[in-house]
Amino acid sequence: MIASIEGELISAEDGAAQVEVGAITYDVLVPAADVPALAGQRGAIVRFVTLHYLEGQGQGSSFWPRLIGFRSAEDRDFFELFITVKGIGVRKALRALQRPFAEVAAAIARRDEKALTALPEIGKKMAETIVVELKDKVARFTAMAGGGMDPVAGVGVAGPVNLPGAAGDAVIVLVQLGEARPMAERLIERALVVEGAKAAAEVLVAAALRLRGSV
Repeated sequence: MIASIEGELISAEDGAAQVEVGAITYDVLVPAADVPALAGQRGAIVRFVTLHYLEGQGQGSSFWPRLIGFRSAEDRDFFELFITVKGIGVRKALRALQRPFAEVAAAIARRDEKALTALPEIGKKMAETIVVELKDKVARFTAMAGGGMDPVAGVGVAGPVNLPGAAGDAVIVLVQLGEARPMAERLIERALVVEGAKAAAEVLVAAALRLRGSV
């Protein structure tokens, strides 16, 4: 069983990262919430805490080994809890968890079904099921949640967002990566000058990471 993996990030798109470890390149499935940040780290050394599982193919006639990568053991634990909900498989969970796990856990804890339906593939009945099955099990995962989830836009907030649209999303990603919010905002403001006001969040994050050493 593979518990963690560390190597050079070759690519990160379509819900998967390619990590080169020596002469071997691994395909690592990643939650949707982590893809924007990873897109700005190509060429960097990354480390994932992993979950190793077998995925059925051809109506279960054969199975393929898969790796899922998480930023922390806590994220992995939450994911394993999330997929215990009836009707949520591994692939569906990877697509649905588009916001930081602590925010999703906080929404479950406060029984905020409207916020949960803002996640991809989570309808009203599924949101109700998630709350019923997990509301008393997520307390330890909510500690890092700084704010709430906007149930209309589906955007998680960790306090006041001073920059709009993609720039605000990029600030949130940098904060998730451990950057202090004032510095994250400064970096994104500089990234906007370089990349332009219409740049996507992942482009701004990548530019901010390049600029970090000069701020």
